[in-house]
Amino acid sequence: MRVLVRFRLTVVEHFSLPFTSPQKFPFGPFNSFTQKRFKKPVISARTRLEERVRDPKLDKLITHLKKLKTILNLYELMSNRKRGPFVSVQLMSRWRNIVGLNVGVSAFIRKYPHIFEVFMHPIRRNLCCRIRQKIRVLLREEENAVKEWELEAVLRVKKLLMMSVNGTLHVHALRLIRRELGLPADFRDSILAKHSANFRLIGLEVVELVDRDENLEVAKVEMWREKEYREKWLSEFETKYAFPINFPTGFRIEGGFRDKLKNWQRLPYLKPYERKEVVRVRTCGGVERFEKRTVGILHELLSLTVEKMVEVERIAHFQRDFAMDANVRELLLKHPGIFYISTKGNTQTVFLREAYCKGCLIEPNPIYFVRRKMLDLVLQGCRSTRKIGAEEEIKEESNIVVCTADAGGREDGDWVIPS
Repeated sequence: MRVLVRFRLTVVEHFSLPFTSPQKFPFGPFNSFTQKRFKKPVISARTRLEERVRDPKLDKLITHLKKLKTILNLYELMSNRKRGPFVSVQLMSRWRNIVGLNVGVSAFIRKYPHIFEVFMHPIRRNLCCRIRQKIRVLLREEENAVKEWELEAVLRVKKLLMMSVNGTLHVHALRLIRRELGLPADFRDSILAKHSANFRLIGLEVVELVDRDENLEVAKVEMWREKEYREKWLSEFETKYAFPINFPTGFRIEGGFRDKLKNWQRLPYLKPYERKEVVRVRTCGGVERFEKRTVGILHELLSLTVEKMVEVERIAHFQRDFAMDANVRELLLKHPGIFYISTKGNTQTVFLREAYCKGCLIEPNPIYFVRRKMLDLVLQGCRSTRKIGAEEEIKEESNIVVCTADAGGREDGDWVIPS
């Protein structure tokens, strides 16, 4: 009887089901006919973002711009304090989460002595901080450059309204990319309400285009197409719907990629300022034509910005007005020769690749020049600090009046009454 029980236990152990025993056999009576299906690798926006070819110069530029943005946020918080031109370092340490720093505010401001001046208060005997005169002058220059470019800003907003389906945009969406478009802080009153011949405010948060201008219905890429047609003697069939392509260094071109790219360049699409029938997705090549229309709108949107870049999240606020139903981030990653997405600085920023060369803008403007000067102060870091001390000594000497007295008790600078 005992032998029979032992035999049953051995049989159960060898032929038990997979879910009753922790051991799984590669082959057995219950899994001999199971089939393993081949899983196709998923290609999504996340996989494209991780596997993209990176541009180190544009990534480095975004890292420096993130530091400049943090400095400007600190300056805004300091200027809101009305007690004086300086703020105690102890109070600034509370702004760490507001500004979004990973280090302490005291350690951050000491890294940039050309921008922040840390000194001991003569009465309270605590550490205080104030903004140096260099950055104040540059901020005034930026304000003056924005005011001088007021008519250019009006044209940019007008072109954005002409790209929209109904000729309207939300003021909140424009406010999010205000700095990218070179608009002043009070653009709702100084531009939208002031130029009533071009814009009409509907309520508080919607702006409408009054009249379309046919002379402005020319996209930036059309100038490149005309240049390619004249200088390189290309046919109209090759350049009419083409885009400038600049692949990053190290980009792998697979078999059949060139033919697909050539066919895509020749594919007709509805241009940003054209108003015709909506592209039917179910027709032959409808999906590709619809996506190419979105690429054209994104290309024109980036061309209208000052630095030819904008955060990807802020483009989502224009999707409904521009009728961009496609996944914008996936579409940007699908065309690495036209756009580049940088993930530095805890944000995703898209660049117009044709507008940059070695991390610098090819066609700069006055606003870009001033912002580049601010960036140069950030890049100096703790270098050339002796010049700061020499400038302070010169200021102190200029504020002190030195008088020399002669033997008669008369000093230089005294009034002398003629006898």
